[in-house]
Amino acid sequence: MTRAFPEDFLFGVATAAYQIEGAAFEDGRTASIWDAFARVPGAVLNADNGDVACDHYHRYPQDVALMKDLGLQVYRFSTSWSRVRPDGGPVNPAGIDFYSRLVDELLEADIMPWLTLHHWDMPQALEEKGGWTSRDTVDRFVEYALSVHDALGDRVQHWTTLNEPWCSSFLSYTAGAHAPGRYGVGDGMLAAHHLLLSHGRTVQALRERAPELSQGITLNLTVADAADPADPADVDAARRIDGQFNRWFLDPIFRGSYPADIVEDFRAVDPDAVARWEDAVQPGDLEAISTPLDALGVNYYHGEMLSGHPQGTGGTPHDGGDLARPVGNPFPSHEGIHWVERGLPRTGMDWEVQPEGLTRLLVRVAEEYAPGVALYVTENGAAYDDAVGEDGVVHDADRLAFLQAHLGASLDAIEQGVDLHGYFYWSLMDNYEWSWGYEKRFGIVRVDYDTLERTVKDSGAEYARIIAARAL
Repeated sequence: MTRAFPEDFLFGVATAAYQIEGAAFEDGRTASIWDAFARVPGAVLNADNGDVACDHYHRYPQDVALMKDLGLQVYRFSTSWSRVRPDGGPVNPAGIDFYSRLVDELLEADIMPWLTLHHWDMPQALEEKGGWTSRDTVDRFVEYALSVHDALGDRVQHWTTLNEPWCSSFLSYTAGAHAPGRYGVGDGMLAAHHLLLSHGRTVQALRERAPELSQGITLNLTVADAADPADPADVDAARRIDGQFNRWFLDPIFRGSYPADIVEDFRAVDPDAVARWEDAVQPGDLEAISTPLDALGVNYYHGEMLSGHPQGTGGTPHDGGDLARPVGNPFPSHEGIHWVERGLPRTGMDWEVQPEGLTRLLVRVAEEYAPGVALYVTENGAAYDDAVGEDGVVHDADRLAFLQAHLGASLDAIEQGVDLHGYFYWSLMDNYEWSWGYEKRFGIVRVDYDTLERTVKDSGAEYARIIAARAL
């Protein structure tokens, strides 16, 4: 059976600056929070850092040519704040010129550039002034965004403000699992609010100067299912995870308010933290945050089944990994929540493979939050322990099957009425996987970290075949 994609459906890949660029301290770039965090003992597996990564900074013409060979229509990349405005200061001409050259190379290859302004790599100098817990960072971010638009706005149509603000707030400022590695309910709440405010104010500023741009945000979202829908404790566990992971961001963006039930859950855990956050939410903030969008990016890797009763399954799949540095729980209201083993296949990240969850998630978001807003799957992918075969090729059957299944789930959503315009696989190539260092490989292209040679995996060849056929 052949299943065709809509004629205007876009096929692409996604990457992030710190994960692939390298050249960490070249041409005026200064330290980001990830440069600093990677040097904290025990924070990253094997003490890996992004100083070289995939060396995309020097090899981008080769990488764009590779994308063209694969038939990719869209390349979603991020700009590095530390490269464009080092230390949050004046514009660095050499830094912004790199992205200008990259965009030109993409356009020459007939690949659409899709720009993300923030994929977690804030300048370390701004973190030392408070980072995302400081309202001043919002102003600095808008300055940075406008600087990028000054240079690239004539050639880039699609703009994403933030990638996965849940990770940049609760995973980073509450759990300490990601840079800058802070711990605290209040810090996570403040970071989340200031991230969302920076999003809203940037959309307003860019729309005022260039109303023709397509603007959006990318959220990592999940499907939180109660183990027993008839058990009030299980239902409450699912409500709390859905609220802290999904609704804490969807509600202010699309409804102009934070979820009241989750605010009270947080208050029960840390009333002082909620009081700090309430003081930080100023008049006009939610109006800015809920500025209408043209597009919403959905990042989906797995769902979760939850219970209010002990299940003996261990901790959250969002804990950042088995690291020497202590990692807290990213969900402020987590007491009595237990993740349930369902017997599904698992990736190398120990995440469940649940394609139907993507369909349900897209349907829910389209119906409950974003009717009339173009949806895109901006990240979806799987890490596996790849091995190079004797023939020099990576025969990654698990990833190939993952790709096919989730593209099928995307088609299922379209058939159920979702206005889904594209799918961007994560990631183009193996790269620096944050606190996991170089231990986990998500790419459809293998990177040999000794030689930096790129090799298309079987999954990459299959994606190219699907794109050429525009069908599964």
